[in-house]
Amino acid sequence: MALAGFDELFQLASQVSAPVGVAAAGGDDPTVLEALADACVRGWVQPILCGSENRIRELADRLSVDLGLFRIIDSEQPAEAAVEAIHRGDAKLLMKGQISTPSLMKAVLHSERGLRSGKTICQIVLMEIPRDDRRFLMADTGITIVPTTQQLSEIIDASVELASSIGVASPCVGLMAATEKVTDAMPETHLAAELQKHRGDEDTFTISGPLSFDVAYSQDAGEKKRLSGGDIGVVEVMVFPNLLSANLTVKALMYAADCQFGGVLKGVECPVAFMSRADDVPTRLRSLALALTQVAMNP
Repeated sequence: MALAGFDELFQLASQVSAPVGVAAAGGDDPTVLEALADACVRGWVQPILCGSENRIRELADRLSVDLGLFRIIDSEQPAEAAVEAIHRGDAKLLMKGQISTPSLMKAVLHSERGLRSGKTICQIVLMEIPRDDRRFLMADTGITIVPTTQQLSEIIDASVELASSIGVASPCVGLMAATEKVTDAMPETHLAAELQKHRGDEDTFTISGPLSFDVAYSQDAGEKKRLSGGDIGVVEVMVFPNLLSANLTVKALMYAADCQFGGVLKGVECPVAFMSRADDVPTRLRSLALALTQVAMNP
């Protein structure tokens, strides 16, 4: 079986027994308001908007968004307000809105009032390329700049857990690099070889690396390079050695490929719909649908 696509995730989100409370950190944004209004109509969520109430109301009036669907928490510290809504039990899902990643993470990582779980926090993006009928996860595309071996192991675990929750119980994990050969000139290739030891239960997932993107993505590329192996061209989880390579790759696909994508944070006490402040409404909806698949895993 393949990873679920966003059409299927939308169907699953529409089957929730009751709308899920979601706290949006930075609700004074047109795409946040429109996406959450759409998600409300679909029966997915009950939104709490955290941020400047004046700006939220001005935007809603301009966009003809019915604020009767929302609860507003007027706050100059929207991330802290959203995290507090999670702690009170008013929401089970956090959403990054019009707020920078450092500002959101400051609230999430607060030693006393945050949402630390003790695990490595990472952003995982579900990428869908309709042209090739190809879907795969990419991690960590947004948080840890240079993860340690232990952090990468936990990122692998989080990605495998997400893959399992959306359709693939035993995913193929690819450890990404610029070449398939271990070489001293590229330390990340040695890191990939070391992470091969991170197999755990081999019935849970397979792991290969180092792998270049073309070989992880395309069987044709593997054949042309005369490479063989069960993961060639069918990798469902791409784990990158650092934030630079992951972020450049995911954003290149976002802007240059005909694709659909959405992202979540893992390693936090609650699911987090997490992408860029530059997101459009469909991307925010896709991120919400992906995050909703994790709510049942965080009762």
